[in-house]
Amino acid sequence: MPSDSRFWSVRFAALRYAVVWVVYGFMRLLVLLPFRWQIRLGKRCGALAGRLMRARREIARRNLELCLPELTAQDRESLLDRHFEALGASIAETAMGWFGSVDRIRPLIRIEGREHLDAALAKGRGAILFTGHLTSLELPPAVLGELWPNFCGMYKPQRNPAMNQLMNRGRLRNVRVLFAKDNVRGMLKALKNNAVVWYASDQSYGHKGSALIRFFNEPAMTNTAICRIAKSSGAAVLPYFYRRLPDDSGYVVDIGAPLDDFPSDDPAHDVERLTRQLENYIRLCPEQYLWIHQRFKGRPAPYPDVYARSAARQSG
Repeated sequence: MPSDSRFWSVRFAALRYAVVWVVYGFMRLLVLLPFRWQIRLGKRCGALAGRLMRARREIARRNLELCLPELTAQDRESLLDRHFEALGASIAETAMGWFGSVDRIRPLIRIEGREHLDAALAKGRGAILFTGHLTSLELPPAVLGELWPNFCGMYKPQRNPAMNQLMNRGRLRNVRVLFAKDNVRGMLKALKNNAVVWYASDQSYGHKGSALIRFFNEPAMTNTAICRIAKSSGAAVLPYFYRRLPDDSGYVVDIGAPLDDFPSDDPAHDVERLTRQLENYIRLCPEQYLWIHQRFKGRPAPYPDVYARSAARQSG
């Protein structure tokens, strides 16, 4: 990845990248504020976005209807409002993770279950941290990268090359290596060197190597590659989740014990086990899960397009 400053000033000087420059400048300024002010400002931005981003709000509303039907419509709307506040707070969390001082971040994060990861790494075969897209995902790696220098992550390349560059540069401050989501060979090589790999496979995946897995009792196309990677590498698979505390005073990172008998001969069953753990954690902080993603798209017939109603309601 280019390291000279001309990369930003020349390659991305075109007007079409202006939004990325605005985001970059806002983040750099945001980290200068006291952290509680950052979160407060982020939440207000998120609340405003929740009113303006009608299409995304409809997607999130539909996901909540499917996943949390036990809530009343009023409770879901309240949760929806808090979700967009959490999305706004994630701007501050991302800015701190990419540009903030690690000395400021370290006191904010409490790690539970560190001994599980240390024990897994003592076996010398690496560890895969199975997680999900919770809104504060960019902040904990600033501390985890200090504790485990061989900390790596996977990512989904962005269509906008300037945003892709910004995201990768920010993340590479805290991780040793970034793997594109389909770079299994690179991931196996890192695990062979006893790496810790951040792995989130909780978004819609309709390609080869996927299976219909219940997510909050609603079938969703889900990537099962983690089973093949664990089997090929011998790496332990540990649940890894994180959340912002209700009073915004800090964060808890929860690292669980390695899953027993994982992987088995049934990838769908294995991923179902992981998904249940993710669901249980989401219930602790439901506003902090990425509900604006179309988790149930790409399902085969006879499953309906659950977002068609949301699209119709939004256009109406």
